[in-house]
Amino acid sequence: MIDIQLTGLVKEFEVGKRILDGFSLQIDQGERVGLLGRNGAGKTTIFRMMTGQVDPDEGTVAIAPGKGLGLISQIPVYPEGYTVRDVLDTAFAPLHAMEAELAGLAAKMADGDDPQVMTRYDKLTAAFEAGGGYDTETRLNKVCNGLGIGQEMRSRPFDALSGGEKTRINLARLILEDTDILLLDEPTNHLDLNATEWLEGYLERFKGTVLAISHDRWFLDKVVKRVAEIQDGRAELYSGNYSFYVEEKERRYQERLKQYEKEQAKIAQLEAAAEQMRLWAFKGNDKQYKRAINMERRIERMRTTDRPTKERKMATRFGEREFHGDEAMVVTDLSKSFGERTLFDHINLEVAGGERIALLGDNGTGKSTFIKLIMGEETADSGSIYLGPSIRIGYLPQIIHFDHPGRNLVDTMLYAQDCSTQEARDRLAAFKFRGEDVFKVVSALSGGEQSRLRLCMLMDSRINLLILDEPTNHLDIDSREWIEEAVEEYGGNLLFVSHDRYFIEKFATRVWMLENGRITDFHGTYSEYRAFRERQEQLKNAKAPAGCSDPGALSKSKEDKPHRAGGTKELEKQVRAAERAVEKAEIRLDELAQAAEDAASDYLKLQDVYKEREAAEDELAHLYAEWERLAAELEEAKGM
Repeated sequence: MIDIQLTGLVKEFEVGKRILDGFSLQIDQGERVGLLGRNGAGKTTIFRMMTGQVDPDEGTVAIAPGKGLGLISQIPVYPEGYTVRDVLDTAFAPLHAMEAELAGLAAKMADGDDPQVMTRYDKLTAAFEAGGGYDTETRLNKVCNGLGIGQEMRSRPFDALSGGEKTRINLARLILEDTDILLLDEPTNHLDLNATEWLEGYLERFKGTVLAISHDRWFLDKVVKRVAEIQDGRAELYSGNYSFYVEEKERRYQERLKQYEKEQAKIAQLEAAAEQMRLWAFKGNDKQYKRAINMERRIERMRTTDRPTKERKMATRFGEREFHGDEAMVVTDLSKSFGERTLFDHINLEVAGGERIALLGDNGTGKSTFIKLIMGEETADSGSIYLGPSIRIGYLPQIIHFDHPGRNLVDTMLYAQDCSTQEARDRLAAFKFRGEDVFKVVSALSGGEQSRLRLCMLMDSRINLLILDEPTNHLDIDSREWIEEAVEEYGGNLLFVSHDRYFIEKFATRVWMLENGRITDFHGTYSEYRAFRERQEQLKNAKAPAGCSDPGALSKSKEDKPHRAGGTKELEKQVRAAERAVEKAEIRLDELAQAAEDAASDYLKLQDVYKEREAAEDELAHLYAEWERLAAELEEAKGM
């Protein structure tokens, strides 16, 4: 069944400048599709067409009848005074309406036995139960815990939240609504790593259709199974995830280039033949003249093929200063609090020359504060940070600030750098600021453009400690890739904060995980760190009895409550059996996910894998429910 049908979409906001020029895309029920394209290519415009905010100049948008459509970037306006909890509760508006009607029907039934009222009450009760009316609180808590929306945030006024926080709340609301079709516009931009991984897990289990715009390449690899890239206003399709798209795009480029070069060689051959025929025609051979004319017409038809092009790579690299000494940085007994809230306490770390460190942690744990302490922008409560005498820092903060935002780009470069006007324009051109763009005032730039400008200025500095705080925020995939090229060639120390797992995996050789006021110092790559954490979790779960994630909590409950030995052994056996069944089903799903990746370029095989995977997902959902039921019965039996 087709969920989304976009046909021949055309849109121009300026006369003669078409953003979309015949864009067509079909998405079937249950598909996960990534919508890619450079900034300004028309991705968000397509989403707005689908939600009715923007009308196409030509073409049609068709959504399957009866399917609910949810757009994450579209934040509704709520009544004044609404708290976050009030906003989340709007997801259950149909259930609340049923609940109110049920209360009214119950009151009528108390006054007398009206068969119609009783029939309506029974039907509505069944619908309320089927819609999850009795477990809304459980669902809400699961989603909020996964996305890091704590009880304190739920009580805050929605209007007082930042744009990123509002986006996160809106994402939670849409998930709770259980929408049929999800339109995700940069869903991971305001999520930390844990929340992003939770969202990926949710989408893995989600039965509906997903169309996602994202610059998060790791997310695209995990979630999408097909890619639609906007090229010159049209859709170019790729039957696989992001990694498949990258390889296939390069293969298609090389194929087109080869075809173009063949055509050019053929044109040169025909041109030589036409020239020879004209020479013969000059000697009085009219027949050869006609043949020459026909051949030249054929050549003109062949000239319509343009040479394939790729985005030009930027010839940029950080200036480097040689490092001398044994230690680049030493952190000793470092502590920092804000009021009664302790960010970190008694931190001790040493950094040698050439290390590349990722500073990770949930939002609000103090990563940016730690960076500001290194930069001297904040003062520690206790302890110290020592930097080697030869260390020179290059710093890209998360929030870019310019002392003179009213200056244009050229003047900003001239005042900040020792260079001529031509050198300033050349350097700006290397960072995609060309033509009239260089005369824009800094305050008119987008967040991503300001990051680019700051990096452009940073490239001239001779440094040996590069500190980046969320360097890929606001950047499209092309811009992320050229920053990575510059970082890849840089040989000095690197310390960076990032939620971009693709970037982390590429550069980190050491991980600092900041959580619960401590830093876990892991020497290894991000993948190795993840494997280490998974092993830790498995060991923890192996030690904990079934149905309890906190052994201490269970021990306490055993002390506080008399335990009845008889009657629970059989239940314990059933719970363990259910756990094993769930584990096997999860392993099978992982195998099918790998099988889907392996079959990405074989459409027929991929469809078979999808069908098997859907059946496996249904089975796992049933096993989860059975496991939870048995675990609940066991806990109840133990509590008696």
